[in-house]
Amino acid sequence: MKNINGKIKEVLTRGVKAIYPNRQALEKALKSGKKMRIYNGIDPTGKLHIGHLAVLRKLRQFQDLGHEIIVLIGDFTATIGDPTDKNAARRMLTRQQVLKNARDYKKQIGKILDLKKANVRFLHNEEWTNKLKPKDMLELASKFTVARLLERDMFQKRIKAGKDILVHEFLYPIFQAYDSVSMNVDLEIGGNDQIFNMLAGRTLVKKIKNKEKLVLATKLLIGPEGKKMGKTEGNIISLDEKPEQMYGKIMAWPDSIIYLGFEILTDLPLNKIKTTHPRQAKARLAREVISVLYNKKTAQEAEKEFYRVFKEKKPSSNMPTVFLRQKKLNILDLLIKTKMTSSKSEAKRLIKQKGVKVNKQIQEDWTKIIEIKKGSIVQIGKRKFIKIA
Repeated sequence: MKNINGKIKEVLTRGVKAIYPNRQALEKALKSGKKMRIYNGIDPTGKLHIGHLAVLRKLRQFQDLGHEIIVLIGDFTATIGDPTDKNAARRMLTRQQVLKNARDYKKQIGKILDLKKANVRFLHNEEWTNKLKPKDMLELASKFTVARLLERDMFQKRIKAGKDILVHEFLYPIFQAYDSVSMNVDLEIGGNDQIFNMLAGRTLVKKIKNKEKLVLATKLLIGPEGKKMGKTEGNIISLDEKPEQMYGKIMAWPDSIIYLGFEILTDLPLNKIKTTHPRQAKARLAREVISVLYNKKTAQEAEKEFYRVFKEKKPSSNMPTVFLRQKKLNILDLLIKTKMTSSKSEAKRLIKQKGVKVNKQIQEDWTKIIEIKKGSIVQIGKRKFIKIA
């Protein structure tokens, strides 16, 4: 019993930002012996990244306690686009784009969750959302007020800036809320930037099923500027990133987020981390993360490669290559086609920060046309290289 109580305490506290309605309610449910149905929704708008790792690890803790885990692929909601933290409406995606993005999700998630066990399954919200008729949508919409939907910070910022709020953006939290009803879940887990959407599901479950849905929000990796690390900020670490690149990116993190990284990305005792030198701590964090996503041997090799490149300031000996048919490309297109960046906005930001080199020459003009030559080396930062084949 003591061991179980210790695991429950860990799942309720480590990396947890908030629990609704409160921690006591979730603790009572966990200690009751009931097997809960728990889910996390992932919209396939791009690659899985280290922010997903924090939530997936929390799901694994619940899985190890014997609860039912649902990974919901938001193949319908992703076509709309979650407006959370966005200063403008997202570009709507086609179903083909969404399916392409989600292609390797199960394989990557299988590095964290134990997919061999019967208490984990994958569902897709397109299955039930596309069956809704207009009268069903009206019924769902009647459960929410415009005032409540307008409370969201990013909508208030847009109103003050004179920017549009599109009607489909209002519908996003309603559709996500309907997921909770359709799956009849007991608990939803997500990052603390998803609290509004998760609580919308709590509201809908209460009104339609007269049932309490619990919500657990995990902490986010927040940089010193107060913004979460991710695609928008251009400091994303994808779960399928090459180990040596992943190691280098973690070593480049500010010291201020290292302790948080250990809390939400590892199982290591935190009291030992506080006494460690920041550089040593970052190295250990990088090894731990890579060991989870790959293995310990790969983590050690990534560390050796990092220090070789750091010391010699030369491209990696196993530098990836990309074949390009074009003879000339705008530098933004070059960075996209070589997959050095995930968006033109990220590429432009890196160029303005003087973080992009082509054949050792710093690129400061994002409108520049680059002549494509075999053997050319494109570099971002100190440790990310690619060769043109």
